[in-house]
Amino acid sequence: MDRLDKLGFSHWFRSRLDADKVAAHEIARVVSVHKDRYTITNGPVAVIAELSGNLFYSANSPTDLPTTGDWVYADFYDDETHAIIHGVIPRKTLLSRKTAGKQVDFQLIAANIDVAFVIQSADYNFNPGRLERYLVMVNESGIIPVILLSKCDLIAQNEVDKLKAHISSIAPQVTVLAFSSSSGDNIDAIKNFLLPGKTCCLLGSSGVGKTTLLNSILGSRQFETQSVSKKQSKGRHTTTSRELIQLENGAMLIDTPGMRELGNMSVDTGIDETFAEIVELSQNCKFNNCTHSNEKGCAILSAIEEGELSTQRYKNYIKMKNESAFNDMSYFEKRRKEKDFGKLIKSTLKGKSR
Repeated sequence: MDRLDKLGFSHWFRSRLDADKVAAHEIARVVSVHKDRYTITNGPVAVIAELSGNLFYSANSPTDLPTTGDWVYADFYDDETHAIIHGVIPRKTLLSRKTAGKQVDFQLIAANIDVAFVIQSADYNFNPGRLERYLVMVNESGIIPVILLSKCDLIAQNEVDKLKAHISSIAPQVTVLAFSSSSGDNIDAIKNFLLPGKTCCLLGSSGVGKTTLLNSILGSRQFETQSVSKKQSKGRHTTTSRELIQLENGAMLIDTPGMRELGNMSVDTGIDETFAEIVELSQNCKFNNCTHSNEKGCAILSAIEEGELSTQRYKNYIKMKNESAFNDMSYFEKRRKEKDFGKLIKSTLKGKSR
């Protein structure tokens, strides 16, 4: 198992293995996903893999299929040049979001992440609302967040300090590091989180410097980067897929594409952890069923009036609560309709067979 240990296969995963599947298949880790094809590794080799028909057709939702970082049961063929994936080993953590656009479904980002680096650009891209959304996603998954302020060489130090103070007011328990890939400032501090056998990922919108940071950590320009549009203050997409990269010291790092739309589903725990001070205030509301909208005796509204809580942070909290509830309701309604349609098909087929 040493070769798997180096890829992050810990006792947590061993204790959740299916003995029958272990006897029938090898264990491998998903390195990347390209539509219906996967790259997986068992340590010595990385090969292209496909899903078995049983796994594909028995999946009830995207969460039943492998994503980057997953551990899977697989068979290797043709001198380990091709493989078939037969199942997904239980996940320790899973990053997911609502599918972009009007479609209500889950999109998997990465699995079995230990630390998530949430990157915001200090020069133009700093957005507290977007940061809160990333923190909700990470906190919901039970992953340790670390907030990184990129491109800090482009603004004055006192402005950097102000941004760090603002972030600490939003996430007081989270480590905040300001860095510059150009000057190399604080790159070593970031590397301290990259421990052997641990898996980290880079999260942030396009143009914040995720891929540039990855190249700085690797010490070479192995991955393509593009310039940022000054006119629109938006970065161009560089990373188009999620790839698990093993570093020289034995840590794993996943770069992810920029996400301009970041909708969440089923994130009550993540919202409560991200907005912990609002949840704590709600315990002091006069009524247990307080909606925090117009009730007398609402501790949250009182805190806003007294200047102890910002109106914008309260609005973000309510907005995300409502979005999550709406997305969950829409998703389960969609699943119910799909199940009803499936029952209709089966009933029709049975009738024809008689």
